[in-house]
Amino acid sequence: MGLWIITGHAILEMGIIILLLFGFSFVLKNIAVVRIIGVSGGLILILFGASIIKDILNGNISTNFLNSHDESNKDTGLIENKGIENPVIGGIMVSMSNPYWWVWWATIGFAFMVQFDISFKKWPKLLAFFLGHEAGDLIWYLLVSTLAFFGLRHMNRKVYYGILMCCALFMVLFGIYLGISPFLKNSL
Repeated sequence: MGLWIITGHAILEMGIIILLLFGFSFVLKNIAVVRIIGVSGGLILILFGASIIKDILNGNISTNFLNSHDESNKDTGLIENKGIENPVIGGIMVSMSNPYWWVWWATIGFAFMVQFDISFKKWPKLLAFFLGHEAGDLIWYLLVSTLAFFGLRHMNRKVYYGILMCCALFMVLFGIYLGISPFLKNSL
């Protein structure tokens, strides 16, 4: 099922990559635009990471789902399916309904496309970028879903917060890199 959901996610991402290339391909060579995209994408990553760190330190992240395999929660997942039954369409709808997905592609994703000079003229790079991104998504979501399925039954709050803290710190460091990297190159 997860593979079909990721397929829907990939179809939507193929569409947004094409739209970005059609609408913004002329800016791929403008260093000022590259720097603006890099800085804004980097700032967003830093803000997301800092927000997670702040929530961890303040204890504002819910851990109610940890160790919740008792009998009282046994039937909570048995809700009648009245929504979309096609997992590919479901993957598209879930991605589209996530505001961070849109922000990511408008800033960070587009910054990667600019940084790696992705264009229709360089279709091998475009294909490698798309397939690499989707392979990364697939590996990541398979890992997350597997760990969530098996790990949440045995994970405690400290371990969960530790994992979140590592991810948040990585996000901040990656945001710093993305923000300064366009200034480290003399030209595109």
